[in-house]
Amino acid sequence: MSRLLSFLLLGLLLTSVSLAETRPNVVVFLADDSGWGDYSINGNTNLQTPNIDSLAKSGASFDRFFVCALCAPTRAEFLTGRYHSRGGVLGVSEGQERLNTDEKTLADGFKAAGYKTGAFGKWHNGSQWPYHPNARGFDEYVGYTSGHWGEYFDPPLEENGKMFRAKGFIVDVLTDRAMQFMEKNKEQRFLCYIPLTTPHSPFSAPDEHWNKFPETKITLRGQEGANEEMDVTRCVLAMMDNIDMNVGRVLKKLDELKITENTIVVYFSDNGPNSFRWNGGMKGRKGVTDEGGVRSVLFMRWPGKIKEGVTITQISGAIDLMPTISALAGVKPVSTKPLDGIDLSIELKGGMAKRSPRELMNYNGGRLSVRSQQYRLDAAGGLFDMAADPNQTKDIAAEKPDVASTLAAAGSKWHQEVFGKPYKPAADAKKKGGKGKGGAGKPADDRPYPVGYAEFPTTMLPARDGKPHAGVQRSSSAPNCSYFVNWKTKEDTMTWDVDVHTAGTYEVSIDYVCPEADAGATIELSLGEAKTTGKVTPGWYPRLIDDQDRASRKGESFMRDFKPLSLGTIQLPAGRGLLTLRALDIPGATVAEVRRVTLTLKP
Repeated sequence: MSRLLSFLLLGLLLTSVSLAETRPNVVVFLADDSGWGDYSINGNTNLQTPNIDSLAKSGASFDRFFVCALCAPTRAEFLTGRYHSRGGVLGVSEGQERLNTDEKTLADGFKAAGYKTGAFGKWHNGSQWPYHPNARGFDEYVGYTSGHWGEYFDPPLEENGKMFRAKGFIVDVLTDRAMQFMEKNKEQRFLCYIPLTTPHSPFSAPDEHWNKFPETKITLRGQEGANEEMDVTRCVLAMMDNIDMNVGRVLKKLDELKITENTIVVYFSDNGPNSFRWNGGMKGRKGVTDEGGVRSVLFMRWPGKIKEGVTITQISGAIDLMPTISALAGVKPVSTKPLDGIDLSIELKGGMAKRSPRELMNYNGGRLSVRSQQYRLDAAGGLFDMAADPNQTKDIAAEKPDVASTLAAAGSKWHQEVFGKPYKPAADAKKKGGKGKGGAGKPADDRPYPVGYAEFPTTMLPARDGKPHAGVQRSSSAPNCSYFVNWKTKEDTMTWDVDVHTAGTYEVSIDYVCPEADAGATIELSLGEAKTTGKVTPGWYPRLIDDQDRASRKGESFMRDFKPLSLGTIQLPAGRGLLTLRALDIPGATVAEVRRVTLTLKP
């Protein structure tokens, strides 16, 4: 009996090893703010994207693939296979970008299956542990966790909770780190997530790419005509050229490592274009739930497994990626929550699957649009035939009341399930640039920012997660890439709503700049009765980094090289409270500008 048991155990071990050996690596590229029309394979004659196009030609292309209107929601849907609203992601800043900690991710499943997991780029689903990517299944993380970043050349980036300043253009740097990760884990199975940071603003690109696109070369224009900013379009083309180059670098690296044949490569974007430019004649851009705001490319390649040149014509969405990639890799998702996405691996391999008709929901800021295979019901209740009318010029709801009613009922049912009340179309949804608040709207986020986990002792609290009071202001209107300015009086404060997980001693520092003439203010950081003080010295006020852009900024602040200033230690009790930064003595005209507070739990 013992010999038989030994043979059985050996057989199970060999089977397990065999399965592990045949499981593929996975590389996922996610572009930031690239529209469906930003690729030569889709007919854009302003540029060539041969490396990205090759993924479609040698693999699968999805004809009607839909993401969200904004960045963070798409990322949440990709990671979980569930609509973003279910996981607490209702916006892109002020805490609303955070993915609930009870949600399990694609990386959680792959890590449980023995994969090495890494993410290199823009995270945008929470910054502090346990929202941080290292807490969401990724062994390694390099990038930035917010939604905007103000420096694309020699950028300050984070590596597993610690800041460093890189050298080079940000996409090149992140691609380098991703390739290093692949090299290190070439003998194992890996999941490598590369959420690139472009063509999101600020509009910066290296000379070698920018110089390829003189204005005279841009002959294919957006339908908005005069609204198209040519410098922005030129820079987007240059950024896309850079992305394509870096996709090519990764594909070449897979060849060099001799793992191309057993690596799934995925490429898509997170929302529609971030400017008025050519997008295939579709209505809408980033931020809206019309077709042009939510349709993305999706290319998937796995030589010999995914059928070469296949086109998936049925509607699909970011919610389908987690179950599909997991099924292709033979990895069981670890989430116990019901998925909204479906597994499309049969179609990718060239098979036919019986699929029930489905509707996809596109929701943003109180606006809900419902997409079936042929029709789109927009946020105001208008119905459009997307095959015949991609720019949504003719409302056919009166002609096809049954279709409009069916889609409206599906949307209302979904909204009731997610938000607890039926959807009411936004009254001003048809107005150009309208910001209707139909449905649930965008409620304030009441979740505090967590602090103090032994497994991740450093907690960064950037200005974007805090609130300015009295005279203090943000450096720009977009919280994601801002810092606190105009700190001049004792009444001025900055606060962070925190929840201290572990009571204990914390080292405190702030990242600051201060004119030399104003150095010497005494400042205090407090949480209830706990306090620590320090002096703002030495003076440190480097120039604004305002020479990187090719076109005007769209919300990011110009940055400076902020310097860390130690404020000693503070003894924090466990529990929720308001962390407050104020000045006790101000000898100069200002106190300081503040980018972040960092708390490090001492062992």
